[in-house]
Amino acid sequence: MPIALALCHAAHAEDDTPTYAFGAGVQRMPGWQGSKNTRNQPVPYIDIELPGVGELSTTDGLTLDVIGGAHWHGGFYGNWLWGRTHDELGPRLGGKVASLSPRWQGGGYLEYAFNERFSLGGHLAHDTAGAGAYAALYADWKLPDVWYIQHSLELQVEGMNGAGMDRFFGVTPAEAQAIGTAPYQPGAGWHSANLEYDAFVPTSLHTGFALALSYARLYGNAAGSPLVREFGSRRQPTTTLAFVVHF
Repeated sequence: MPIALALCHAAHAEDDTPTYAFGAGVQRMPGWQGSKNTRNQPVPYIDIELPGVGELSTTDGLTLDVIGGAHWHGGFYGNWLWGRTHDELGPRLGGKVASLSPRWQGGGYLEYAFNERFSLGGHLAHDTAGAGAYAALYADWKLPDVWYIQHSLELQVEGMNGAGMDRFFGVTPAEAQAIGTAPYQPGAGWHSANLEYDAFVPTSLHTGFALALSYARLYGNAAGSPLVREFGSRRQPTTTLAFVVHF
C-alpha cells in the first residue's frame, strides 16, 4: 500500500477500529508518462480506513468492500489518473503533442492476504469519461520493523487497452510531422513494472513522516513510442515525502 501509514494500521490491527490520517507533502515525479524530466507536485495526504466498509486514500484511491474474509478481499475500486499539460510537455512537445486532462476511473479489485505481512492482488478499471481501460497486478510485503520505523515493499505491473495506450503513447500523423518523427499507434498490453519502498517514521504518538521511493520502467509498446524513445525515458522514478497526523 503506497506511502501507507503502517504505524496507524498496526496500532488498530487488533480492534478493527476506523483509522484517519491527514497531511501534506511534495512529490517529485515525471512530467508526464514517459518523460525524462521531473516536476515537483504539492500533494495532500488523506487516508481513511473503515474496516468492513472500505478505504479512501489520495495514494491508493477508493475501495468499497464487497468480499471480506480472513484472506480474500474485494469490491469496487476508483482512482484518479494524471494527464499532462502544455507546460509539462515542455518546449519541444508543448503545443505539438496533445495535452491530456486528468480522468477518473472506476472498476473492481480482488486481493488475497496470505498473512499479515504478504498479499497479492489486482484491479481492473475503466475511464468514467473515455475509452481507456487499465489493469494492475501487485504484491505487497510488509518488512520487519526497524526501531520504530515501519516499512514495506510493493511490486506492481500495469497494462492498458489500445485506447489507453494510444492516448498516452500514440503519435498522430499531424503530431509526428510537427515533432519530426513517425506516426505511432500502440496496441494493448502491459506497459510498466514498478518497485516501491514505503516507510513511516514517527515523530510522536500521532505524527510522523511518510516516505515513498518508487522506480518504474516502461516496456513493450509504451517503451517503443517515439515520445519515449526520442523525447523521454523508459526510467520513471518518483519520490514522495509527506508530514502526517493520524488517529
